[in-house]
Amino acid sequence: MQHRKLKNAELDRKTVEEFKQAPKIPLCIILDNVRSAHNIGSVFRTADAFLIRKIYLCGICAQPPDKSIQKTALGATETVDWEYAEDTLSLVKKLQEEGVCVLSIEQAEEAEHLHDFLPDPQKTYAIVFGNEVKGVQQTVVTASDQVIEIPQKGSKHSFNIAVTTGIVCWDLASKLDFFS
Repeated sequence: MQHRKLKNAELDRKTVEEFKQAPKIPLCIILDNVRSAHNIGSVFRTADAFLIRKIYLCGICAQPPDKSIQKTALGATETVDWEYAEDTLSLVKKLQEEGVCVLSIEQAEEAEHLHDFLPDPQKTYAIVFGNEVKGVQQTVVTASDQVIEIPQKGSKHSFNIAVTTGIVCWDLASKLDFFS
């Protein structure tokens, strides 16, 4: 069987307005002091692909229209809702008061492996991804409702933040039956 690559016009891409009106998956992304604007732009593209409700950019995160974000986001800053919050911990507490379940993606004691975690389709989740070197702040990990870890068998035991976001969003979207 031969496979023909699809042309852009065949991909059934949403317009910005269609994206804004489309039902969203019950996930938000919190970026906790992510240094690289290129990584932030990549997270925007992933959030667009999975119809994520919102991205929260916290602390030292660059914000659109930063040219490095725009370079990797490829327009996703126009589709995905986002908000800046100076303090990640304050944002986490505010979201929890609104009934959002906060999950930190981190290597920690008693962390649940991603493949074992089953999201409740009745809940809204905010997923915290941390700084490229330091990870998620300990105060945020402590305040989280749950900590999820991506099991790794190699020698590095770390993924780039953009890769981590893609893995987690794909896993949760699959488990929430987003693709049916």
